[in-house]
Amino acid sequence: MEFIDYYEVLGVDKNATDDQIKKAYRKKARKLHPDLNPDDEEADRKFQRLNEANEVLSDPEKRKKYDKYGKDWERGEEYEKYRQAQQQQRQYSGAGGFGGFEGAEFGGGDFSDFFESMFGGQGRSGRRSAQFKGQDFNAELNLTLKEAYTTHKQTFTVNGKKIRITIPAGVENSQVIKLSGQGAPGSNGGPNGDLYITIHVANTADFKRVGNDLYATKNIDLYTALLGGDITIDTMDGTLKLKVAPETQNNTKVRLKGKGFPVYKKEGSFGDLYITYNVEIPTNLTDKQKELFAEIANLSK
Repeated sequence: MEFIDYYEVLGVDKNATDDQIKKAYRKKARKLHPDLNPDDEEADRKFQRLNEANEVLSDPEKRKKYDKYGKDWERGEEYEKYRQAQQQQRQYSGAGGFGGFEGAEFGGGDFSDFFESMFGGQGRSGRRSAQFKGQDFNAELNLTLKEAYTTHKQTFTVNGKKIRITIPAGVENSQVIKLSGQGAPGSNGGPNGDLYITIHVANTADFKRVGNDLYATKNIDLYTALLGGDITIDTMDGTLKLKVAPETQNNTKVRLKGKGFPVYKKEGSFGDLYITYNVEIPTNLTDKQKELFAEIANLSK
């Protein structure tokens, strides 16, 4: 009968603590679980062997017996009977020693000959099937900047199942939202897996988002830049009138506080909107316009 080194199966030292044994079992069980290795007989065999090792080493009495007899543990019951008989014999004859043990034979079972030889039916009846969390699912969701600006509902399908969720305003690009229990069903009464949704939010031609702030460029004509005036700008929630100061330089940046992107899950909190002015130089000037600009140039000398 093949000896099975349960410590080697779990990948732990013989002095491993209960906690170390538990962690080692869970780590390996996740890799070998049948749900993750369909139609893989070798993985199934290793998974059964892993459960068997955990069954023994996580039970103080079974582990004690396993450690006591080592490679001869399948003969442990026979040895115990033999030892008791020897003790009785010593009481009458004073004889001692140990022999005749090597020829003992033991039957196996449908679980593992090695396992059944020690515990028989009792070992199996006392087992509890390990509970495993279901497999996690991953999905991706593309949003426009406008959609990410407001709290709204989204419906999509994952593994044939319709999922309806509420996307909070201010969700960020590459942010991952976790939906507990929306993954694959668990095994042996274990919890369902989770669903992880990666959000993709693209900038637009009008706005660039950096954190909770928005950046935009506004073209203004030369005359407004020189003399000042009122302009209308677009924001994420409408339009806004803005006063341009006289003699505004090209690439001047102004900050509009609280007109940026909403802060995720912070009601009423917003970032800022930064507007960069792009002063446009007029083209196709008339002769009169050229004359006036020349006059201005002369006055500036």
